[in-house]
Amino acid sequence: MLNNKVEICGVDTSKLPILKADEKRDLLERLLNGDLIAREKYIHGNLRLVLSIIQRFNNRGEYVDDIFQVGCIGLIKAIDNFDISHGVQFSTYAVPMIIGEIRRYLRDNNSIRVSRSLRDTAYKALQVKEALTNKNSKEPTIEEIAKELDISKEDIIFALDAIQDPISLFEPVYTDGSDAIFVMDQVSDEKNSDANWLENLSLSEALKRLNEREKHILKLRFFEGKTQMEVAEEIGISQAQVSRLEKSALKNMKKFIN
Repeated sequence: MLNNKVEICGVDTSKLPILKADEKRDLLERLLNGDLIAREKYIHGNLRLVLSIIQRFNNRGEYVDDIFQVGCIGLIKAIDNFDISHGVQFSTYAVPMIIGEIRRYLRDNNSIRVSRSLRDTAYKALQVKEALTNKNSKEPTIEEIAKELDISKEDIIFALDAIQDPISLFEPVYTDGSDAIFVMDQVSDEKNSDANWLENLSLSEALKRLNEREKHILKLRFFEGKTQMEVAEEIGISQAQVSRLEKSALKNMKKFIN
């Protein structure tokens, strides 16, 4: 989506400042005390965070300038609502706020239109859910929401499903700075538990090219249907390392498959 674009919304992204930790702390303390100049500098100093996030929304058919502006709105909301007493880093708080703002924009501007009546039902259900949660200090069931609105349970479920933003299997959920872990890496394989799966696909020769650790990881992942996290716990390494070794093993195998 970025297409190596340097200027977005009139902002030269190649010249965006990189704030040091002490600068961030100083600006944050000042803006929380009402310093508008510090607030402006803090917003500008966190635009790189917005840039990093909007790259997750590549290939959505939206103009990068529009996504960037929406991300900036999320950033400003995060700054204005951030409570330093929570003891979390600002970026930890801001990232889901920015992502949520972008997803709402994409949902409301989706080419697959959801009818207004369906959206209205969904938003009423969400409001009732929040009200009942606050009242009873626990999340209500679909039946309780349906009863409060005098709408069938099935209609509530259908409406809520209709406004959900689908998550790509290639959505990154973690990165250690080099190798990303995607949603698909978190999903276990329930179907391919047959020990002859790879042999049936004529991959036995390619398997012989791998070392014992790579073979063991592929066996756990594709023979036994385990997630990368489960594999990591079993062999005593991080999930990022499992992801890296798995991708490397599969890449090496492809070289020997016609």
